[in-house]
Amino acid sequence: MSEHPSTPASSRPLADWSATQYLKFANQRNRPIKDLLAQIPLTNPRRIVDLGCGPGNSTQALIERYPAAETIYGLDSSPDMLAKARASLPHIQFVRGDLSTWTPGLEEGGVDLLFSNAVFHWLQPDPVSHMARLLEASRSGTVLALQVPDNYLEPSHVAMRETAASPGPWSAVLAPLKPALDPMPSPRVIYERLSGLCALGGLDVWHTFYYHVLDGPEEIVEWVKGSGLRPFIDPLDKGAREEFLRKYTERIAEVYPRMEDGKVLLRYPRLFVVAVRK
Repeated sequence: MSEHPSTPASSRPLADWSATQYLKFANQRNRPIKDLLAQIPLTNPRRIVDLGCGPGNSTQALIERYPAAETIYGLDSSPDMLAKARASLPHIQFVRGDLSTWTPGLEEGGVDLLFSNAVFHWLQPDPVSHMARLLEASRSGTVLALQVPDNYLEPSHVAMRETAASPGPWSAVLAPLKPALDPMPSPRVIYERLSGLCALGGLDVWHTFYYHVLDGPEEIVEWVKGSGLRPFIDPLDKGAREEFLRKYTERIAEVYPRMEDGKVLLRYPRLFVVAVRK
């Protein structure tokens, strides 16, 4: 479920996620996973849950970081993602579930680490309430560690909304929907909402800006086709989808001009939260 929703952003359900499309940029998508792991204040957690495990790339990183963990299991809403994860890591339990309603089971001894890679921004309209809900349901010392894209104002995502608002064969379908995700709350809002649930000094919130060098505008489109663009194109039929992608690609070429070597630079802000339950 990495960079994909437990609950769709629009009123029309999305098609299942494509693990193959998502993993086209696996190296770039894996970097924030490792950066988040490096800031978790746990040396030997026993029970770990990968919330929105996607195709298992984040689960693999957890296994490598915590090889002595007694239990690591993944939760995701996508059958295709889960199938890929189970094929990659057959010794790990992967469970289909909805993060918008899932809670850690204290009756089973609790969870030491709730890890989430690029999921909470899909839990609209109030992703911070879900962070608080999970912390409230956790025992003292449990760590909630997550990162999400925070690119609502980036040209790539502004262009999605501009294309959707422009005249085209998609207008009748997208107009009644709300395909665009709301922006993430600010670090201040997150801090004020979660600090009362956290141990003293046990809440860290920060941004990292990644700059991904890609071969051209078409690669940017391929990137977002596996994540943020899906609510815009999934509801469309084949013809409208192709026309939308053509128009969107033209916009991307305008706002991400090629550099001297012909490549483009995709700035990608991500928001990180590490919270320790008091």
